[in-house]
Amino acid sequence: MKTIIATLLLSLAIAATATADSVQIDATFTKTQKWLNEKNISMTGGPSGARDDFAAFRQKELMFYGEAVGNPEHRTQAQREMMAKRAAVVTAQRALLEYLEGFVMVGTTLVKDGMAENDLIVSVVSGFVKGSQVVFQEYNKDTDTAIAVVKLGMTGPKGFASTMYEKMMTDPKLKEAVKTDKEPFKAEPVKLDVAYDGLIIDATSQNFRPALINRIFATKGDILYDPAKISQKVLVEQGCGEYTNSIDKAKAALATRGSKNPLVIKATGAVSAADLQVADTDAVTIYSADQKGSFMAAAKVAFVLK
Repeated sequence: MKTIIATLLLSLAIAATATADSVQIDATFTKTQKWLNEKNISMTGGPSGARDDFAAFRQKELMFYGEAVGNPEHRTQAQREMMAKRAAVVTAQRALLEYLEGFVMVGTTLVKDGMAENDLIVSVVSGFVKGSQVVFQEYNKDTDTAIAVVKLGMTGPKGFASTMYEKMMTDPKLKEAVKTDKEPFKAEPVKLDVAYDGLIIDATSQNFRPALINRIFATKGDILYDPAKISQKVLVEQGCGEYTNSIDKAKAALATRGSKNPLVIKATGAVSAADLQVADTDAVTIYSADQKGSFMAAAKVAFVLK
């Protein structure tokens, strides 16, 4: 088992650094692309190692594909098609496993870091891969190749992120891995002319990526937003926030969480790829708004990515 994990982690070291605006499927698989377009679904990743974390968090489900060629030893086309489709599923699941290991839990801590020391995380990740659902398959007889698309939910009672949140909150080793030694931000609340019931962080100028936990810090490192601020029920059911690529979309996403008038703040820096920083004056505004709106506990927070 350790040898298998070590091999996968070696592959991950290369794959996790790959990013893409979108994950492309071979143009020969027209039925698959049509199906994705009709459902307005983006691929999260595939065997090439490219990953689209934004798509995963935006649509709240992982969509992975795998490809395989027919075996020339199978004499009939029906046999080649059947086995190629089966092999494509295995390829998709293998790529999904490597992708899940590359998820940032919090800050710079990857799921793979937890797997290296925690058998519980190994079983969780492996179990989710085995439980992934095959949602589409296609075979191209001209090229004798097959493609398979597998799906895995992110949030909700049985989602990958939801299960990981529960483990973070109950497993001592994971608690240690994701905690911060920074003090909670405190300030004298200021009077605001408007009542806010949500928060939008504009991170379009930062090198920022979605994570299982995205945190917000003030300039001196005091923490404004982290798992401790979020209701456990909300965290498990909805995650730590919404992810979009525009302010308007962020407002619409937060509206589904009950927010009608969110505060919009621009991030001034990034502590890590998953942790943002805001100016101290903005930190005071956020802190003061939350004193009345209590939107952090309800995770009424949205992150706008470039």
